[in-house]
Amino acid sequence: MKGLTLKRIAEVCGGKYMGNAEDASREVVSITTDSRKAEIGGLFAAIKGERVDGHDFIPSVFEKGALCVISEHELLGSSGNYIQVESTLDALKAIAGEYLEQLKIPVVGITGSVGKTSTKEMIAAVLAQKYKVLKTAGNFNNELGLPLTVFRLREDDEIAVLEMGISNFGEMHRLAKIAKPDTCVITNIGQCHLEFLGDRDGVLRAKSEIFDFLRPNGHIVLNGDDDKLENVTEVKGIKPVFFGFGSENNVYADRIEKKGLDGVSCRIHTEKGSFTTLIPIPGIHMVMNALAGTAVGLHYGLTLPQIRAGIESLQPVSGRFNILHTEKYTIIDDCYNANPVSMKASLGVLQDGLGRKVAILGDMGELGPEEELLHRGVGEYAGGLDIDCCICVGPLCRNLAEGITSVNAQMQVICVENLQQLLQQLPQFVEDGDTVLVKASHFMHFEKVVEKLTQM
Repeated sequence: MKGLTLKRIAEVCGGKYMGNAEDASREVVSITTDSRKAEIGGLFAAIKGERVDGHDFIPSVFEKGALCVISEHELLGSSGNYIQVESTLDALKAIAGEYLEQLKIPVVGITGSVGKTSTKEMIAAVLAQKYKVLKTAGNFNNELGLPLTVFRLREDDEIAVLEMGISNFGEMHRLAKIAKPDTCVITNIGQCHLEFLGDRDGVLRAKSEIFDFLRPNGHIVLNGDDDKLENVTEVKGIKPVFFGFGSENNVYADRIEKKGLDGVSCRIHTEKGSFTTLIPIPGIHMVMNALAGTAVGLHYGLTLPQIRAGIESLQPVSGRFNILHTEKYTIIDDCYNANPVSMKASLGVLQDGLGRKVAILGDMGELGPEEELLHRGVGEYAGGLDIDCCICVGPLCRNLAEGITSVNAQMQVICVENLQQLLQQLPQFVEDGDTVLVKASHFMHFEKVVEKLTQM
């Protein structure tokens, strides 16, 4: 890993190197916090978690040939090199920032309340038409996940597309310090993490911390249809590029046409010209992702045909609007996470399914004191849609069920206490030929619902 000698690592993280003097000048080949992935010449960072303490696995990683470990403890009688630090997590963040500086490749940082992952996937798909791209995998978007993503970079990578997720003030500042993005993308300012951020103005302040370490000649891409973002005129002398449905945006779309679960087509307009494309994942919100991808692609020198090819090459991610076809059902697997905005968007797409349209919805978390009202609002929205049945799981979703019945007494609404009860009764609720949406916040573990449906 370029520039990451043991000596330099110790300097960067303020640690004390204890080990072979000759090894101090050696570069590590990898950095991991998973002892199972430790390798010859690699660095293992011992993290103390809620259930497992990485320090317990230090002897085993030395047996695997690890060059060094990072430890918060003095390792008396150690059989290998180690760097002692006060905080392994803080050490990893410092090392990741140093590594990005050494690689000197452009970084696209993506945040927002809704759509971070799908926008990240879209931007990466577009940029991959010209560059070798490394993107955030899974949910590695927090203060531990971001460094681990950075450590996957190698010298032949040409650009990094990094998702940056937060739940409280100060977190984005720390993430931005690692990434030092050349391009900042904000998808929207919604009703997420209100338990910690208070209101949407608080969300805006927290997300805007991404600009704290924006490169001097950086680039900003914002959702111009968002009432909180449209008023951002400049940041550090840099004027944003806006995307959205309105023609006043720098990149906008029209002629939007739903193609059922096959996707959505649209015409995208830019200062370089216009093109028509088919986004292969359904949902009007996917058009916004394509617009963001187009804006970023143009900045990095892609042609319109390259951008179109990138958009049309997009692949779904498991748990993120992934459409599965079984012998009995069409399953919209959107179970990774949920908030009021994304829940409404997914319900809107469900209407385009064939057969009975069934929504299996679970509680949404971190919505603060208005959580019951926000659930009811989603229910009222669902009640106005062309959906046949809604199965509401969890105590908060009882408010969602009440919202549905307050506006639509004809829709079948079923309330279930918990996931275990749902899994037991699920065969009674669905029929052959149904299109089934599965969506809830991550803590509800609705991936088990998807698994059950695929086995029925």
